[in-house]
Amino acid sequence: MAMDARLIAVGVNDHEIDLFEGQYVVPEGMAYNSYVLMGEKIAVMDGVDAAFAGEWLGNIEAVLNGRTPDYLVVQHVEPDHSGGIEAFAKAYPQATIVSSAKAFAVLDKYFGEGLEGNRQVVKEGDTLELGGLTLNFIGAPMVHWPEVIMSYESTTKTLFSADAFGKFGALDVEQPEDWACEARRYYFGIVGKFGKQVQAVLKKAAALDIECICPLHGPVLDENLGYYLDLYNTWSKYEVESEGIAIAYCSVYGHTREAVELLASKLEAAGCPKVAVSDLARDDMAEVVEDAFRYGTLILASTTYNGDMFPFMKEFIDHLADHAYQNRRIAFVENGSWMPMAAKAMRAKLEACKNLEFAETVVSINGALDDAARSQMDALVAELV
Repeated sequence: MAMDARLIAVGVNDHEIDLFEGQYVVPEGMAYNSYVLMGEKIAVMDGVDAAFAGEWLGNIEAVLNGRTPDYLVVQHVEPDHSGGIEAFAKAYPQATIVSSAKAFAVLDKYFGEGLEGNRQVVKEGDTLELGGLTLNFIGAPMVHWPEVIMSYESTTKTLFSADAFGKFGALDVEQPEDWACEARRYYFGIVGKFGKQVQAVLKKAAALDIECICPLHGPVLDENLGYYLDLYNTWSKYEVESEGIAIAYCSVYGHTREAVELLASKLEAAGCPKVAVSDLARDDMAEVVEDAFRYGTLILASTTYNGDMFPFMKEFIDHLADHAYQNRRIAFVENGSWMPMAAKAMRAKLEACKNLEFAETVVSINGALDDAARSQMDALVAELV
């Protein structure tokens, strides 16, 4: 299904960015999406980063054919979307800015007196009539900021979903991976803590006849919507998405890495359908977090360091806890030349998370692999697979 002709994308692609939100590696750049709704009145849906305000305004002008927008609807005020608003207000001073009360409170902090033009505060249940098109506003607090509103246009059956259903990557780059790969990393890194709030919005969406989802990052979704909605339902319930085991490890001199490689081969030989192995010191931490949420079992392997776990492991577990990690099975591999202590430290740190099941078998290595550690490894494989 093609996007309705009255709905036009006017967003921009950012290939200058190296870290999204200062931490997520984005080798394929980012898209900052904005849309124009062309009824008898015209609404521009959301803005872009300030660095691209000129390009964005040029895109808007190119599709308006001499008309001027009546409204700018601001659903989310994070600077990658609100940065260009001041330039828009100067270019179109007659336009009314439409947003939530909490959004305007943040915009005032960003722009001070730079946005003193017309304002219209909306809340859930309010509508905006455009003549032939009607926007219905939906409260979506903490998906993923407190001011967020979404909107549903009932004639085109379009949901403007703010940051929900977004993904990493610019839109003008051919991306070989399927949508879920970078959408999953985006979701668990940015939205993942707020599963309860996402569930609340999904229940509201279930009552709507949606044929098109327009997110603020990533492609417009207008086919097979059940696939995307089902994934969001799985992710926000913290349920297992794929059968398999994720292994995250830290190794100083290679002995723990050797143990992990042997364990992975044993798991595969025993019939585990997927074993995703990650080196916490070298691999993208956000991708390792993604795997931890994707699979039902997580094995943590760490050398003992200063009587504790290795620092990268500590950081990784902090990421999991910060994103409400839960409903998973956890197993431990520890190493220590004098006294292995990492497993105890890792378990203690994870006990702040909800609904975790800990494997009975702990693989404990004294320096290098020996027969005792291999025997424990076999017992762990038998327990997990």
